[in-house]
Amino acid sequence: MEKPLRLQTFLARAGVASRRKAEELIRQGRVRVNGALATLGQKVSPKDVVEVDGKRVEPLAERVVLALNKPRGYTTTRHDPHAQKTVFDLLPPIPGLHPIGRLDRDSEGLLLFTNDGSLTLRLTHPRYGVKKVYRVYTERGTLPRSVCQRLLEGVELEDGLARAIACRPAPGGALLTLAEGRKREVRRMLKKVGYPVKRLLRLQVGPIRLGQLPPGKWRRLSPEEVEALFQETSVE
Repeated sequence: MEKPLRLQTFLARAGVASRRKAEELIRQGRVRVNGALATLGQKVSPKDVVEVDGKRVEPLAERVVLALNKPRGYTTTRHDPHAQKTVFDLLPPIPGLHPIGRLDRDSEGLLLFTNDGSLTLRLTHPRYGVKKVYRVYTERGTLPRSVCQRLLEGVELEDGLARAIACRPAPGGALLTLAEGRKREVRRMLKKVGYPVKRLLRLQVGPIRLGQLPPGKWRRLSPEEVEALFQETSVE
């Protein structure tokens, strides 16, 4: 934390609670700053001692969030004796850096990384239903609208019903939006409806878009983009 933050924002970024819940904790008198009862909207700096229910809250030293355009052929792992190439071959050596979710080896596109475990939990927890947008190309070409409708209604997989929240036919395949993150879910769904995937490209995670980031390249998210990720999961 390099500059003063509103107390509820500080608590949210430290992984204590969402900002709305943090506001409740402050109102309930459960938060102290430098030994004194905190007030809503109060700002804190790096030198301040913040406690919740008597336990000190440690701020994240420096939150890092990166976006990578994952190329095909790279596995989403740090150590895999069977993998020739991993996504970490493409990233800077930042302590604690880990992927937020995964893309299988043959899939491409937007993959986010962070050193903040609380952010990872929020973006991957089913409670928040963070949307992910995929461009799919299939072995049978463009999906008919009737098949899109089946995906919207849901298809039964071996681990339960899977449903797209948006589906639009596109040349050679479709544009799909899901709010789950089950293993190889898009591929399994398309296979189930008779349209095996030939190429799978993730275009968006929550408010973050792949944009013009070249394959194999990464960029650091701006503070505004990181804040947008927290906003995406600021629900009760």
